[in-house]
Amino acid sequence: MDDQARLFAEQLRRIRLAAGVSLSELAKRVHYSKGYLSKIETGVKPAGADLARRCDAALDAGGELRSLVEQRTPMAADSDGKHESWDAEVWMLNLESSGSSWFNPVKRRDALASGAALLAFGLTERHASAAAQQETTIAGYQKIFEQHRLIGQTTSPALVLPALIAQTHTLRGLAKATRSPMREQFLRLASRYAEYVGWMTQEAGNDRAALWWTQSAVEMASAAGDLDLAAHSLVRNALIALYRDDATQTVELSRQAQADPATPARIRGLAALREAQGHALAGNDKLCRNTLDRAIRLLETVDSTDGMVLGTTAVSAIGPMVTGWCLYDLGRPAEAAEILAEEIAHLPAVSRRAHARFGARLALSHAAAGDIDRACTLTHQVLDSAELVDSATVRFDLRRIGRTIARWPSHSSVRDLQPRLTTALHAPAF
Repeated sequence: MDDQARLFAEQLRRIRLAAGVSLSELAKRVHYSKGYLSKIETGVKPAGADLARRCDAALDAGGELRSLVEQRTPMAADSDGKHESWDAEVWMLNLESSGSSWFNPVKRRDALASGAALLAFGLTERHASAAAQQETTIAGYQKIFEQHRLIGQTTSPALVLPALIAQTHTLRGLAKATRSPMREQFLRLASRYAEYVGWMTQEAGNDRAALWWTQSAVEMASAAGDLDLAAHSLVRNALIALYRDDATQTVELSRQAQADPATPARIRGLAALREAQGHALAGNDKLCRNTLDRAIRLLETVDSTDGMVLGTTAVSAIGPMVTGWCLYDLGRPAEAAEILAEEIAHLPAVSRRAHARFGARLALSHAAAGDIDRACTLTHQVLDSAELVDSATVRFDLRRIGRTIARWPSHSSVRDLQPRLTTALHAPAF
């Protein structure tokens, strides 16, 4: 028995006995078998984060048990912590006749040495300058961006990333070919493209690329005098930490995003929601609920915005949805399922990525609450969307569903679901 397992076993038994709860009663509350919990209390098996959260909630331990479970390694920073300026690299997008593609950033001096063209497809600086002066150019790219966000809700990142990257590159070239104030407008739009590329690369399962694109977006936005994206990038990085089960870094990054009162209320509200998710992951019920209340108050002050808004556009009432999300992590799956079901019903039918993400959390909540039939039915529905949008973050919860329902191997609904779920989880990553 290692030290961590021994400490958890001792604390679980101490807290359970102090609460006057038998092992059989705890097993009913957390939907694990008495035999399995006995192995946890004797240190034969180590406890996972999921069980620790449930025991925290069932015994009102205030996150003490969850804090004893080892967290995943925090996200690594770049080796030197430095970034090139927004125009110091050339972005090479290589296209195959099969339709596949790959992206590689190249230092400008290396591209010049190799004779690579800095503006692709024959676009000269003279042509770029002429195009940049037309008001219809930037308006057209804004419309294209909005369309890509819609397409991204219904399809795989692999289908939208090549076009997004190429258009980001073109916008950056147009910015270099013109003067202020148009230069700043093109850079700001390019930064929005790059920020969305960061989200799509995270959905494709490449966290390192997601961090690179987010930083590139910040550099371009800063060069345009737009400092809002820097704060929002912290919210994006906190999401990566959240999916790494790193509660501490999720909270720290989210709080940094809220530090400046001049940051728009929408970004501070989204950052507060992410902070609440970090508190929920750590099992801190009180801090989570207080932060959720603050986030919702902030978001209620925000006016409706256009398609250039930072953050989610598919979920209109994001506060209640995140509340349901947090309740699962706080070990209250039945309450989570009730809220999530109500909020998911309001999602637009075309928002397949959002349906998959929050639907997976709903199915997971039902599974954790012991309603296996409902969980399996919902998971089939989630897979209908997940197979379209090919989301690494959705697969995160699908894996949790698989581990949870595996405790009922003889259940007919589980036997029916497992082959399809296994296929979805072992699909090749983009």
